[in-house]
Amino acid sequence: MSHVTEAKVKMATTTENPFQRLVQTANIGGKDYKFFNLSALNDPRYQKLPYSIRVLLESAIRNCDDFQVLQKDVEHILDWEKNQTKNVEIPFKPARVILQDFTGVPAVVDFAAMRDAVKRLGGDPQKINPVCPADLVIDHSIQVDVSRSTLRFSPNPGGGQPKCLNCEGPCSDKICPFHGHKTSSADALEQNQELEFTRNKERFVFLKWGARALKNMLIVPPGSGIVHQVNLEFLARVVFNDNGTLYPDSLVGTDSHTTMINGLGVVGWGVGGIEAEAVMLGQSISMVLPQVVGYKLTGEVDQMTTSTDVVLTITKHLRQIGVVGKFVEFFGPGVSKLSIADRATISNMCPEYGATVGYFPIDNKSLEYLLQTGRSNEQIQFIEQYLRSITMFRNYNDQAEDPMFSEIYELDLSTVRACCSGPKRPQDKVAVTDMKSDFTQCLNNKVSFKGFAIPSDKQSTTVPIVFENKEYTLSHGSVVIAAITSCTNTSNPSVMLGAGLLAKNAIEAGLSVKPYIKTSLSPGSGVVTFYLRDSGVTPYLEKLGFSVVGYGCMTCIGNSGPLPEQVGEAIEKGDLVTCGVLSGNRNFEGRIHPLTRANYLASPPLVIAYALAGTVLIDFETEPLGTNSEGKPIFLHDIWPTRSQIQEVEKAVVVPSMFNDVYSRIQKGNTRWNSLEAPEGMIYPWDDKSTYIKSPPFFETMGKDLPVVEGVTDACVLLNFGDSVTTDHISPAGSIARNSPAARYLGSKGLTAREFNSYGSRRGNDDVMARGTFANIRLVNKFVGKPGARTVHLPSGQEMDIFDAAQRYKTENKTVIILAGKEYGSGSSRDWAAKGPWILGIRAVIAESYERIHRSNLVGMGIIPCQYLEGQDATSLGLTGKESYTIEIPADIQPGQNTTVKLSDGRTFQVKVRFDTEVELVYFRNGGILNYMIRQML
Repeated sequence: MSHVTEAKVKMATTTENPFQRLVQTANIGGKDYKFFNLSALNDPRYQKLPYSIRVLLESAIRNCDDFQVLQKDVEHILDWEKNQTKNVEIPFKPARVILQDFTGVPAVVDFAAMRDAVKRLGGDPQKINPVCPADLVIDHSIQVDVSRSTLRFSPNPGGGQPKCLNCEGPCSDKICPFHGHKTSSADALEQNQELEFTRNKERFVFLKWGARALKNMLIVPPGSGIVHQVNLEFLARVVFNDNGTLYPDSLVGTDSHTTMINGLGVVGWGVGGIEAEAVMLGQSISMVLPQVVGYKLTGEVDQMTTSTDVVLTITKHLRQIGVVGKFVEFFGPGVSKLSIADRATISNMCPEYGATVGYFPIDNKSLEYLLQTGRSNEQIQFIEQYLRSITMFRNYNDQAEDPMFSEIYELDLSTVRACCSGPKRPQDKVAVTDMKSDFTQCLNNKVSFKGFAIPSDKQSTTVPIVFENKEYTLSHGSVVIAAITSCTNTSNPSVMLGAGLLAKNAIEAGLSVKPYIKTSLSPGSGVVTFYLRDSGVTPYLEKLGFSVVGYGCMTCIGNSGPLPEQVGEAIEKGDLVTCGVLSGNRNFEGRIHPLTRANYLASPPLVIAYALAGTVLIDFETEPLGTNSEGKPIFLHDIWPTRSQIQEVEKAVVVPSMFNDVYSRIQKGNTRWNSLEAPEGMIYPWDDKSTYIKSPPFFETMGKDLPVVEGVTDACVLLNFGDSVTTDHISPAGSIARNSPAARYLGSKGLTAREFNSYGSRRGNDDVMARGTFANIRLVNKFVGKPGARTVHLPSGQEMDIFDAAQRYKTENKTVIILAGKEYGSGSSRDWAAKGPWILGIRAVIAESYERIHRSNLVGMGIIPCQYLEGQDATSLGLTGKESYTIEIPADIQPGQNTTVKLSDGRTFQVKVRFDTEVELVYFRNGGILNYMIRQML
């Protein structure tokens, strides 16, 4: 039988690895280590392989058992040059899994529910445990409820009495000596963290149960930082030492920006939570051997340019090239000019340019970073010697080490100029010099990714507001949110210190930020707070309103919190296109805040610059940010710090002791976390009254035997979409609208609107998440005339909420499907973007193309992903969406096979069924990947 096509197989048993001959022992630092020496293959094909493919090869060789990983799989990878364009399927077993709390909670919920199912079906529930090491960092729950309040205490992950930032001791008086003036004991950071625990207590208690009940899982408490920055600074091994056996660190994560770790030379990417759970249970990932695009960097970044500008430039370039489904590997002498933080910033944006990974092989700078972040000398020593032994250590200045690539593109770093991206997508780069004219054009353009269709007579609309007893004016282009936030940039000392130095120069020049603008600083780890303090820039940031509001994703994930009432009312009154400017990686419509229709990604210094200006309708070259007390105009170039000035400060203040101090206490938790009381036991005691944690319906009706393979018959179209429907549209993570089905459900449970929290925080409750599926206020459904979470029930023609329509179809015993355009499911890797549609009764999607992770998640839930044939779409086929659809799925369907779609009016057309591998077919035949895993445990 095939190792992947058999529907039910026993778990692999330990067998002799056919590549055991490659195992060698090396004495490093007085200790013996074993490893598979790939250089001993003596195969010229190995030396040509891209470094990222070498990591896949090592994993295949080390895990080869002729069961999950076959010898022919190793040969396929070695023969990458010939196989890269042939859709060859290979297995990959990552070394570990990383999760954040929004996606981690449903993963732990599924583990608890799988234990229940295994027990019900007569198996041993104790078998449901992570086999592969898993780390979960709680970082997505905190919101910017309070801002512009002074940070009084330093980060204190170890618990106990907080320390004053100045005296490093208890600070009980009303005047903090660090600031020299009175401060409230409940500052922004304290208030936001208190609200975080109040709102999320049920989730946190559940995760604490999971930390005890599930083996091989580390849970990092809230308040510690952002998952990707914690991964970069603390969790990453670079090389695993597993009881004396060395192998490359690799991972998959339940967040699309898992790729950030590629900047440190670790191969990893985002997968759906469903797929990650299978990896945690010991399964390999089935993937198509990818093409590898070589991206050559030359030159050096200009003194007035930041790494954020570099990454936005690369994002636009690679998106234009088209790298979806491919690996991108960076090489060339320009790489050696980039710090690890710079590289990580580029790798972080990998989902925005569409590649699977954006990989920087390990070099001397990688080792220097490991030393700077507090890794041990012993660890660094075996990392270097091991990687040199297997030819995975890189010298970017040595052209002889350049491997073979599928294709090569080049960027001269010296040509990069300051830029932003927006107003609705991260790949839409706008040069700062063009920002004013570009935004004006967006007002004129028809509604699109670059248009708002504001009538010409309305473009000069202004609305006065009174805020803190002063009158201000809001207009189109007004900045109302300015946030230094997200893993992308807060991990990078150069741009963070650049923002701090800009703030210092701005204050000294007499500039200020209008008080109604919601300013915030949410660092990716406590280390950021330390080096901002030691460099002396913290008071200047705070004076401009950029005080620390929490350690988490916050604004970037949509947890921007409320705007002042006066501001919100003015925006709605004038129908204004106001702006958010953030140092994040996502700016899709409706994500940052419902009232900021335009959102721009920018470097931290530019976030401050636009906050000072108060509008994006400014030409920094010719227009001043403001005037000083003497009436002198102050331009951006007057206060902008150079790259060399920033690097000088960085070298002085970013030291290993900071990382050691923060991360030595990170697992101990804080007072709030440690005071939580969680239940004991292997089986979770579900609370029927909980509105956060609920046993999901996925396994309620499954039995031991396989279901019959079926297509869909006479299905109605629930939703008819165009291009670029994102997972933010399908499963929003932001606030719960008061007039939504989810709000009505929570209201029926006795909750008030202020207790609703966000969709992201309630991912452990399927009743909320099903009602929140397709609940984005910016969702555009062709059946309905304006954006919103509405559709038309067919054939009655009645318009209603999407959830209500889905329920009505269920009562009528009707299956439903979705029609979509290009890039369906782009954006964050949200498992609920597949789970929610499954609960609504959606059993198939027909789209022009899919985002990689979302297509995989659909398969993982047993939903059929169909794709129009090349050159065809709904328009060319004359589809209105009002027809009924029958999709034939033969019992012996093969990967990538075409099938027939029959319409109720008698027409037919062909689609490609996007089951890309044999393994995906196994999952589909089982009704989903988790159903398959449960049957494996019986």
